[in-house]
Amino acid sequence: MHLRDRITPYARSSAVAALAAFAMAATATAGPASASSPRDGTSTVASTTTSVAGPPCVRHVYKVIHTRPTAQMFRHDLPRHLVAKLDAAARTGLHEAATPGAIVGVRTPRGTWTNAYGLADPAEHGRMRVGMHTRVGSITKTFTGTLVLQLAQEGRLSLDDPISKYVPGVPNGHRVTLRLLADMTSGVASYTADTAFTDRYFAHPRATFDDDELIAIGLADSPIFAPGAMFYYSNTNSLLLGKVIEKVTGEPLAKAYRRMIFRPLGLSDTSWPGTRTALPRTYAQGFTLQGDTATPDNPSNATHWNPSWGGAAGEIISNMPDLLTYGRAMGTGQGLLRPATQVERLRSFPGSAGYRLAVGCVDGWVGHTGELPGYNTTLFYDTTTDTTVAVQTNSDIASGDCPQSPTLNDDPRTLVCSAPATRIFVALSAALGHTFTPPPIG
Repeated sequence: MHLRDRITPYARSSAVAALAAFAMAATATAGPASASSPRDGTSTVASTTTSVAGPPCVRHVYKVIHTRPTAQMFRHDLPRHLVAKLDAAARTGLHEAATPGAIVGVRTPRGTWTNAYGLADPAEHGRMRVGMHTRVGSITKTFTGTLVLQLAQEGRLSLDDPISKYVPGVPNGHRVTLRLLADMTSGVASYTADTAFTDRYFAHPRATFDDDELIAIGLADSPIFAPGAMFYYSNTNSLLLGKVIEKVTGEPLAKAYRRMIFRPLGLSDTSWPGTRTALPRTYAQGFTLQGDTATPDNPSNATHWNPSWGGAAGEIISNMPDLLTYGRAMGTGQGLLRPATQVERLRSFPGSAGYRLAVGCVDGWVGHTGELPGYNTTLFYDTTTDTTVAVQTNSDIASGDCPQSPTLNDDPRTLVCSAPATRIFVALSAALGHTFTPPPIG
């Protein structure tokens, strides 16, 4: 998520672009937006459509959910000729992106390839390493949405339940369903789009935020349209779903993530930091142009900014091995959801691209982008080839011809505007023969 800042033009334009960046990269319909940082969390993007007309985004759904992983997928390296293509693509993407470093991973039925590039800590000349932890931002939303689907398939809630059944005081709460919250079509405003939040956060980025106060900010600006009328990427939606999960399970959200997703999938390096600013060792330092002090020639180090404002919309920390494991489970439902539930999720996209039930889809690529100040992540599963691709970068700074998003002073601005992880992911997807094509961000 990107936050809007009315004090510095750099943070303000960055906020609008990032929020647009996630919606754009994950939905390919509403503009750019990322996943859980102020930028990706302040999406002001609204659209009367959440899909792109055409054939279904995911074809052969039953084949996708029933295709079992191969033994080679986990035990073998990818063929050398493919590794050479992927490595060249990653290096090109990194050269064109505004990030000190990147970690990339590709898993196909033929094997797995991971690599790290650039610097994790420029001040100490520390190299990026596979396995380093980063904040994955709005990819958290897919975990949150999956928990809701798990509870629905257990009969403990219904996607058509109104949010008023669980959380009082939501405008139009009797008409805003859990499904509309997960689809980002509720009409509930995002707290990250309000200066009541952004002014305080950018002035004190290590401050702790409480879910209730953040939700109250979003609700005070709601409704922005009638439930179901259009698409609007709102972090408040995800926080409300987090409240529902806690009420239904009777346990803190962090415990629900661990019990229902982290442990069953063996995600031992994925965690929920809560109000803690520390990351698990080892980790990459993260850099941003968001905030009150960053300038295009001097980005801020946001590594230890407090992530509590992201909540169920963007707090999770992970690493490459865990992302590759989770990415395939998210795409196929295996290990997470019953076949019928995953079928509903994959068939929910009304066209060749769209955003439904807390995941985005573009031409068969199912997944999400994520962003918090200092970090940008992409995680997508190609339903046409049983391929998972993940990219972590230790920067959320856009590059290219970006009329709204701030860029570094030395950016040539000759390319289409893109966040760093997305730029590298697009290059990798092209090398794999199935190019992911998000709309450009601003």
